[in-house]
Amino acid sequence: MGSISDEDIQRVREASDLVAVIGERVPVKQKGRDFWCCCPLHQEKTPSFKIDPSVQLWHCFGCNEGGDVFAFVMKTEDLSFPEAVRKLAERAHIDIQETGGRPSAPASKKARIKDICAATAEFYHTQLMRSPDAGAAKAREYLAGRGLGGKVPKEWNLGFAPGRGALTRHLKARGFRDDELVEANVASRSREGRLRDRFYDRVMFPINDAQGECIAFGGRVIGQGEPKYLNSQETPVFHKSQVLYGLDHAKAAMASTGTAIVVEGYTDVIALHEAGIGNAVATLGTALTLRHIRLLSRHAQHRIVYLFDGDEAGQRAADRALGFIDDSMTPEAGRSKVELCAVTLPDNLDPAEFVAARGAAALSELIERAQPLLKYGIDRRLARYDLSTAEGRTRALADALSVLAPIKESLLAKDYAVQIAGRCRAREEDVLEALAALAPPARRDGEVPAGEAPAPGAAPLPEPAPARGRLTQAERSRLRFEREFLSVLAQHPLLALAHADALAQVQWRRAAHGAIAQSLLDTLAGDPHATAGTLITNATASVPGAAGTLTAAAVPEGADAGEVAAYLAEELSLGDAEEAIASLKALLVDPTQFSPEDYDSLFQSVVGMQGDLNQRRLAHKPLSPA
Repeated sequence: MGSISDEDIQRVREASDLVAVIGERVPVKQKGRDFWCCCPLHQEKTPSFKIDPSVQLWHCFGCNEGGDVFAFVMKTEDLSFPEAVRKLAERAHIDIQETGGRPSAPASKKARIKDICAATAEFYHTQLMRSPDAGAAKAREYLAGRGLGGKVPKEWNLGFAPGRGALTRHLKARGFRDDELVEANVASRSREGRLRDRFYDRVMFPINDAQGECIAFGGRVIGQGEPKYLNSQETPVFHKSQVLYGLDHAKAAMASTGTAIVVEGYTDVIALHEAGIGNAVATLGTALTLRHIRLLSRHAQHRIVYLFDGDEAGQRAADRALGFIDDSMTPEAGRSKVELCAVTLPDNLDPAEFVAARGAAALSELIERAQPLLKYGIDRRLARYDLSTAEGRTRALADALSVLAPIKESLLAKDYAVQIAGRCRAREEDVLEALAALAPPARRDGEVPAGEAPAPGAAPLPEPAPARGRLTQAERSRLRFEREFLSVLAQHPLLALAHADALAQVQWRRAAHGAIAQSLLDTLAGDPHATAGTLITNATASVPGAAGTLTAAAVPEGADAGEVAAYLAEELSLGDAEEAIASLKALLVDPTQFSPEDYDSLFQSVVGMQGDLNQRRLAHKPLSPA
């Protein structure tokens, strides 16, 4: 929680009425005791976003997000927890003491790194605009030649890195330590241990977070040299798989158009913005990640269009993008989601070249015609082969079908499979059979991009839920009871204390539920007076997606929360007892593995346990309707 004290956090929480905070962003309407609105996190026409004023929690039944007032501000404005607290404190006119509570070294370190990045960006910009150095002159010539002269350097805070220790001397004179410069990755150490500038003789592009604060840099070599582009390495404030160049400039246009455009280079982003296409951003030397997609979907609620260069590198990026095909794209997903689309620029042009040659209107027309990622991927695979030959059609069919592997059970996949059959002159029945036989691809981690290791100490993501059709009704009911029990306890911390034994003893059928239960227990052990918001915030930090689970259930109006919790606790306990008895009964099937005495003893135990269970079931009456 940074250096903000727990007391100040609670003051801000109490002063920030959730209904009022959300109502400042979207219209809310009261229905019964709750308030409802259209979710600001995803596109929808029918309100599915519920606000419970009694516990100050929200939940969207469309995108399954939820949490308290801090979570709402974090998700809608792309802020960290401390930033959300500060923003709400300012709204409530509350002065918070950042030195109170438990000091957080990581938070202060992040603030220091941002200060270094801001000072570095200022230094580079001054060098570009004012230095008589020959390198600075070449940098200005390069930008002018790319159509990025005039007001562009000032608007985008572009710069020039002279190298030769100029930056490190400047920053040390400003009071920054050697180790801080290295950690911010604006400097490095030589083999001899001497400090040196990381960037030299490069045009510099400051990389900002979504709030416009500089957190890293990208540098382009002037003239010939390798690498052509050099980015900052990972730092405590910069993770390239989570940052998009130009998002601070583009997010307003994304919100107004509903569309985000993703390109590959800094100059492409700037060129598109200067041409009036202000919803463009770029990845930073990586393929698009799921984290990028989640970030963009907060601002663009209709489409994300991936604009690929026509050269070989761009086409490799196009192939990597197919890794984002998953079952969320299918109608069976049951919820509206941002559509992923793609388009390849013709004639091996990049976006900046295309706009310069053919104009912004032509590019906008291409973007409008962008294909859904599934169709784009299938068309790309089919185009690789000669469909006039039997051999080519056979190979094309297999390659195109592989695109559908992640969604092979869906109706959408079957529809596309039939289309593939027609284009490859194959029998529909054979193609559908081949589709069904496909092995599902290795699951992509939703938080860690391919090829990157998870952060040390990071909690594992909850395992994916089994497909609905593979669960029995009893299994679905059990998982529902688990979710409702956890949700009711998280929303009523005193009940969580009362049912702590149940939280610890339930045999959770889903590992994520067990991890959430442990988080609730850990939070309450540290602070028996923890609020619902604290319980949910801490659980979400340990288990991604926990907020959606913990805010989903609600005690019916007029019902007693204590009775609901007691009913669910007993229901789960009875389910565990039934499973234990079933396991023992399975042992009785083979008497040969026991002595007669042991077998009789086990039999009598099962009979006794079954009798107790029957009595408990009789006493376990359904809850009376409110």
